[in-house]
Amino acid sequence: MTPVALGRPRVHLRQVGSTMDRARALAIAGAPAGAAVTTFNQVAGRGRQGRAWVVPPGRTLALSLVLRELDPLLSLRAGLAVADLAGPGARVKWPNDVLLDGRKVSGVLVEARPQEGWAVLGVGVNVALSPHELPPELRDVAGTLGRDPRELEAALAELLHALAHRLSQSAPAALSELRARDALLGRAVAWAGGSGTAAGIDDAGGLLVETAEGGVTALAAGEVHLQAGSSPT
Repeated sequence: MTPVALGRPRVHLRQVGSTMDRARALAIAGAPAGAAVTTFNQVAGRGRQGRAWVVPPGRTLALSLVLRELDPLLSLRAGLAVADLAGPGARVKWPNDVLLDGRKVSGVLVEARPQEGWAVLGVGVNVALSPHELPPELRDVAGTLGRDPRELEAALAELLHALAHRLSQSAPAALSELRARDALLGRAVAWAGGSGTAAGIDDAGGLLVETAEGGVTALAAGEVHLQAGSSPT
């Protein structure tokens, strides 16, 4: 993608229902590529399939960017940027999550309107959320970067810097690093159409899966779940 100045302009809100909704309105109104909506208190955020994303204020960051170029690797590039923020142990789980120590610390959402010439990239990161602040049913699957709540602004600046790098990085270089940080590689996975063993990421950003019949299927989108007890083969 063509390099753009991310976060210029930037609208930072003390509280907002959803940064995605605000950024979408900016995109429709003609905001330039790189325009951002940010908050540390999102009260009606959502993830894929419209799932609610509600957390205590001052613990997480939510960022939505207006973009004017569409890239099939966009959500994975954003995942790499969050992994840069999270550290060398972070892994990218296709298509839109970032894991640290096997727990989700970030989710990415892309809303694209190619016919209208815009996309909105949304990123949510658990920067300083403590395990005891999570519902009991999420404590085994949700994680945190473990940073001090006072570091949220610094973490946001780091994320914008990482995104600027990853969004302008060549596709071969981004794919190489994605494959090195692939959380699903060698794991038993299931999706709506079947199950198999994750076999990597193809050049278009799709997930390759080896089926029990010996074939290889490329998934372009959708939900993928690790099967119980799965470990890398």
